[in-house]
Amino acid sequence: MTLVLSNDDVENLLTMPDCIEALETAYKDLAVGRGITRQRSDCIAPTSYSDEAIYGLKSMDGVVPALGVGAIRINSDIVTNPRIGNTQRRVKIPAAPGNRYVGLVLLFSTANGEPLAIFPDGVLQHIRVGATNGLGVKYMARKDASVMGLLGSGWQAETQLTAAAAVRDIKEVRVFSPTRENCEAFAKRMAETTGIDVRAVEHPEDAVRGADIAMCGSNSIDPIFFKDWMEPGMHVSSIKKPEVEPDAILAADRVAVHTHDTSPILVVAEGAPFKEEAKEKGWNAAKSLDFSKYPTIAELIIGRGTGREKDEEITCFLNNLGLGFQFAAAGSVIYKRAVERGVGHELPTDWFTETVHP
Repeated sequence: MTLVLSNDDVENLLTMPDCIEALETAYKDLAVGRGITRQRSDCIAPTSYSDEAIYGLKSMDGVVPALGVGAIRINSDIVTNPRIGNTQRRVKIPAAPGNRYVGLVLLFSTANGEPLAIFPDGVLQHIRVGATNGLGVKYMARKDASVMGLLGSGWQAETQLTAAAAVRDIKEVRVFSPTRENCEAFAKRMAETTGIDVRAVEHPEDAVRGADIAMCGSNSIDPIFFKDWMEPGMHVSSIKKPEVEPDAILAADRVAVHTHDTSPILVVAEGAPFKEEAKEKGWNAAKSLDFSKYPTIAELIIGRGTGREKDEEITCFLNNLGLGFQFAAAGSVIYKRAVERGVGHELPTDWFTETVHP
């Protein structure tokens, strides 16, 4: 039988510490070639939704032989790039019927090829991005880091906070985002959820000044963290390449990346208003940097690189591109626990297999 799970199921089955542990273990195989992942692929086309929007069909996949699974994550998106405050943003529109988004993870068995599970990508997407940056904190931030500056108050920022708190004893979080109402609501909610002193501040500099860890968790395709804000001993973290200006990356004593791939495989149809192709925006950000010279987080985990040697070093982790491998690694945990707990809806595997040679 093939399991169909919901986002609520995934949230109940996978905690942040679970995901950090699953990725850390699986990355060891990835670093030595026992696990494999394919570069993300984006097909961009015009859409009838609006002249300012684009349609994006995104896919990424990976295989973890040690866990006996492979996964593919697929998104069918309507995307806009509005300017909010001083930065341009990447905003997905819930344009599907019922004001919903479309993203799926398909989990397969490497033993016989069968589809094991199908579930939405939303909750896992949030957790796996946070977990990846949490590993950056674990291997690069000072051991005594306790004060965090957070830029962003959306769903990405939430899991950045919980991931950092999973690997360090975070006692204080100062958060900034351009919309004051959202920032204050986020601070209140996260303080109640985590028991940490989380408070909204007026300016981004107020969030990161004196912070042990400065984390970016936004949807900006422009820089939101700058070289002048860096301080000795600080760990700087981003969930996408554009968030940290190139001069700040160059000023760090140690830099690590998620992957040496610097952008998805982009295929753009004629007439698509793809603003992320603009000079120094989105995937074109930091093109002057040689990302191949930086160790990956997987290499730090197996000791092939060094995240930090001295407390006064400034370190930087760039979660520059997601990997389908993450969905396979975390998906195996979700599937195993779903089977153990009897969670999800079982559908006949025959519905997803065929007798005709493909």
